[in-house]
Amino acid sequence: MTESPEEPPGAPPEELPTVAPRLRDLRRRSGLTLETAARLVGLSPAHLSRLETGRRQPSLPMLLALARTYGTTVSDLLGEAAPERDPVIRADRAEPSEAGGWTYWTAGGAGRAMQALRVHVPQRAQGELVRVHPGEEWLYVLTGRLRLTLGPAVHMLGPGDAAHFDSLTPHRLAAAAPGGTELLFVHTLLQSGAAELCLGGDAPRRGL
Repeated sequence: MTESPEEPPGAPPEELPTVAPRLRDLRRRSGLTLETAARLVGLSPAHLSRLETGRRQPSLPMLLALARTYGTTVSDLLGEAAPERDPVIRADRAEPSEAGGWTYWTAGGAGRAMQALRVHVPQRAQGELVRVHPGEEWLYVLTGRLRLTLGPAVHMLGPGDAAHFDSLTPHRLAAAAPGGTELLFVHTLLQSGAAELCLGGDAPRRGL
């Protein structure tokens, strides 16, 4: 049994004021009902409705799942105006965003088949969330130590270590150092009826 990706009661909301209208608009453009979109992302329709009306705010894993389902990027969900197809991302223009305890910076261009992020994962932030979805992921540890769980295997990664894996393999990322870990993270964007994200310990793991 796995836990629902819905955030626990009392979780502090993140300040993401542009997310709600974008979520509703992208779902409608995708031709998905609330019930179908919620099933693909791994949420209840009621929880997705709360996200779309601004009564709840999504964590970063939820944003990633929603972006995959709607065939877009987290930056687009947040309404960030990145130049279309600009091949260069300047460090002084990268503004940090926070979701679910993670801090991340966009490190790739808009409208691409992959999304690149620089992510800071604090210790004990979302360490029990298990992700399952179609596609591939690549990560490279910049600082700290990362505990990467792939199926039954646990790997400890340090600075300079990288991992590249099929994301249908249940996977979990957790910082293994007091100061957290910082990493480069690249994932494929998929718009598919099979796109799902299963988080935590009680959500059904369809497609495994």
